[in-house]
Order: sequence, then C-alpha cells, then structure tokens
Amino acid sequence: MELPIKDRITAGRALARAMEHYRDRQDLLVLALPRGGVPVAFELAQALDAPMDLMLVRKLGSPGQRELAMGAIASGGVRVLNEELVSYLGVSEETIEKVAASEQEELERRERAYRGDRPWPEIAGKCVILVDDGVATGATMRVAIKALRKQNPKELVVAVPVAPPDTVATLRREADAVVCLAMPEPFTAIGLWYANFSQVSDEEVTTQLARAWNT
Repeated sequence: MELPIKDRITAGRALARAMEHYRDRQDLLVLALPRGGVPVAFELAQALDAPMDLMLVRKLGSPGQRELAMGAIASGGVRVLNEELVSYLGVSEETIEKVAASEQEELERRERAYRGDRPWPEIAGKCVILVDDGVATGATMRVAIKALRKQNPKELVVAVPVAPPDTVATLRREADAVVCLAMPEPFTAIGLWYANFSQVSDEEVTTQLARAWNT
C-alpha cells in the first residue's frame, strides 16, 4: 500500500483487492467502526458482495489527551482498559467512570441516529470482518472483538489499511486473522498516513448505510 493513502475510499478498494479470496463465502458480514471506518467498509462490502452494518465502539480518551485511548466501550456494556497506561498516567477509578459515562451517552446517541429501529444483524456462525480506517493503540478494535466474541461468530477478521506493527501483533492474538496493508514506523497517528483524512459526518454515515442496506 503506497503511503500516504489518498483517502478512505482508496483504502477500502485496496483492502477489497487484498481480500478478494473472501468474496465467494456465503457467511460474510462486514462491520464498520464509525465514523471513519464506514467509507472504508462500504467499498469493501460492495466489492465482496457482502452485507454491511456497524460495530459501535467508543474510545475512552485519557485526561488531557483525548486522542490517547486508555480503553474503549461497546454496546452491551463491554469495556476494555489499557491497564498499563491507566497505571502510568495515574488515572483514578472515578475519572474512568466519568469518561465512560460520557462516552456511553454518545454511543447510545449514535445507535439511535445511525440505525434507528433496524434490528442488529445475526453474528452467530458468521465470518465477521471488522473494518476501520486504521488503528493506533488498538483499544477500540480490541473491545469490538471482545464484544463480538460473546455472540459466537464463526470467524473474526480485522481489516485495516494502516496500523503500527506492535498493534497488529496484539490484534493477531485476539482475532482469527488480521489484514493490514501498511505498517509504518514510527506510527504516531492514523491521520499522518492519509493525504485526505477529513472528518466523516453523521450524515455521511447514514447515507452510506442507506446505500448499503438498499443494494
């Protein structure tokens, strides 16, 4: 994968080429981590002729460094903490709970805004491909994996355009497979590896979901 990546659409199409061998499977389900993972997942799902939906996860940002994930939460009350980072930063349990409560509100808002009353897809027995526009610490993806494991998928595959090597190694221990197109070092931040990393709006998410659900 040539860096920097032009945009998320380019990233999704590149992932689709790398994952062409999944196309003939009848048990596929592509789940996007919103918001940035949605345009990537849409391109992948279209190319693989697979249904697409969302995996709602919220990062727990560290105090004073919101982009530094000390953990994450997902629908169903699942939480993963980076205990080493929490200990290093000296974050109190009270602070963790306060951050988690705020992110839970946003998670529930996004559920209503993006999905409305649409029933959640069946996970059991499926080959689930979890997609984001990249991972840094991997906290968000790890909580998504943990939440999905409780629903008995046949296989869990992580698909991302770019990630640091150590995070990919961690994810390979927790997912059944990891597809990552580029693993630059030093990594620093996902946005550094995109030419266009503009924020994805709620409207773009709902528009692409509607397109996916109507095809």
